[in-house]
Amino acid sequence: MSSSREQRGLLKRLALAAVALLAGGAVWAQSAAFPGIGRAATPKEVQAWDIDVRPDFKGLPKGSGSVARGQEIWEAKCASCHGVFGESNEVFSPLVGGTTADDIRTGRVARLRDPGFPGRTTLMKVPTVSTLWDYIHRAMPWNAPKSLSHDEVYAVTAFMLNLGGVVPDNFVMSDANIAEVQARMPNRHGMTTDHGLWSGRTMGNGGKPDVRATACMRNCAVEPTVASFLPDFARNAHGNLAEQQRLVGPQVGADTTRPPGAATRPAAAAPSAGPSAATQAALALARGNNCLACHGVDNKVVGPGLREVARKYAGRSDAVAYLTERILKGSQGVWGPIPMPEQTLPAADAKAIAQWLADGAKP
Repeated sequence: MSSSREQRGLLKRLALAAVALLAGGAVWAQSAAFPGIGRAATPKEVQAWDIDVRPDFKGLPKGSGSVARGQEIWEAKCASCHGVFGESNEVFSPLVGGTTADDIRTGRVARLRDPGFPGRTTLMKVPTVSTLWDYIHRAMPWNAPKSLSHDEVYAVTAFMLNLGGVVPDNFVMSDANIAEVQARMPNRHGMTTDHGLWSGRTMGNGGKPDVRATACMRNCAVEPTVASFLPDFARNAHGNLAEQQRLVGPQVGADTTRPPGAATRPAAAAPSAGPSAATQAALALARGNNCLACHGVDNKVVGPGLREVARKYAGRSDAVAYLTERILKGSQGVWGPIPMPEQTLPAADAKAIAQWLADGAKP
């Protein structure tokens, strides 16, 4: 008995020593290559980073959200880029459309095999509802990723699926019933692992390549040289991408003011003085109310540049009242097909921004 107890004690000490060695291994490896730099991540740091949701819903947090609540959030934070009904094709590809009630029944979107159907929307392609939830959670809205609560993500996902006819108008999505929603995804049977990008028979076809190319060894055709994919008339359609940066990434786009390889534009002369107090106050309000997410000051982003708006209404006697109402109640059709949804900022803030625009949005 005593020998058995001693053996168990020895095994326990060896196990604890192994755990301690593994725990310190990462820090030791870091310090060996870069002495004094780096440390092991804390459990809370790992938890903040590890937010992915798998197709089997592992990682999905508890919560719920209704279609009705999702519509409110959508109109306030999503419609300006994706359209009121998820149909916008101006900034991003359409999210909704191309699916039918029969697709929901079979789990395969018939129009994906229809060469006569031009579009490929998100709901036509995505097989798992977890993909929608995960992406909305980590990357939306465009100007403030990860700012939605778990309940708001459930609500927005429910509204988007409602637009596609997947769930009814009175539906409340939650972690408890999301598997039932998965069983109604239009393309749930459309994903395959039967290709060479997956290895092992349990994940597909055992690694067989998904292409059958034959290398050209003689008399090969000369590869054409493509100068540019972007025509000059469309180069700056949404402002200079090099001046736009998202919080996710960060990623900076190419300079769209000039063709690739062209000389950079000469830097503008520095102004003799900084922005006026009125401009500073107006821009602070615009920034605080997320106006600059869709409007540049001097350039178009999603909507027109603010100084372009000022020029359009210069000299109009009721410009302040008109612009205040447009800011608060939204607008559509004046600057193109993308609607500006109703805004929730205080009326006093809207009037102050409108006054600055009516005064010419001076520097």
